[in-house]
Amino acid sequence: MMTTQKMSLFVTGTNTDSGKTVISCGLLEKFKNQNLSTVALKPIASGCIKTDQGLRNPDALALHQSMTCQLPYSAINPIAFMPAIAPHIAAQEQSVILSVNHIMQNCQIALNTPADILLVEGAGGWRLPLSNTDNLFLSDFPKQLNMSVILVVGLTLGCLNHAQLTVEAILADQLPILGWVANQVDADMIYVQENIEWLKQNMPGYYLGYVPYIKEGLLSKRVADYLDVEAALNHLKQNTTHEASKFNLKDGISND
Repeated sequence: MMTTQKMSLFVTGTNTDSGKTVISCGLLEKFKNQNLSTVALKPIASGCIKTDQGLRNPDALALHQSMTCQLPYSAINPIAFMPAIAPHIAAQEQSVILSVNHIMQNCQIALNTPADILLVEGAGGWRLPLSNTDNLFLSDFPKQLNMSVILVVGLTLGCLNHAQLTVEAILADQLPILGWVANQVDADMIYVQENIEWLKQNMPGYYLGYVPYIKEGLLSKRVADYLDVEAALNHLKQNTTHEASKFNLKDGISND
């Protein structure tokens, strides 16, 4: 569990390639510009590259570079697999049993590092399986920590259906959707603004911005320019302060 009170965000997406890392790094840049300290976490990653220092995931490396607190890479991405396949399949190939407790234990350094904001980037979509048989999902991790969710809607054909289904799943898990970002992943998508208007009318949480298709690669500062987090951040600060006043983290005694 987190032993320091911080604002905590879980970034998920409508699909594997919705742009979670691009938006996460943009958010981290935005928070840094507001003089907020940040810790980022990518609990599970597949598609890692073998290096002299061990397995490294490009998304986790980007998060590591974008956060303000200094931690070793292993604290940011504690569970890493080389094959670019579903993590639970990669885990089975290595006889690793994934569970929420296993993930939590491996994330303790990041969870316990003092910072204003903890940003956790998921893998795949909301219902990423951890097991073939135990009905366990990565979404159980933010549920355990009662995190606020930011949804990245990858703008492409079918995104409205994917967004609505993801929202329904998050709300069924009784987690708050703090906000959402419209991220254009299909350069040739037509009627982009019409899709965004539908999302504005139907999505819960704050609209954090539209990020157009960026072909030059991950540019955190450029992405940050498209994001507006002020209202959402104020909401998050108020809720975090309220929760801290209700619960004494040192001795576990509720003030209610």
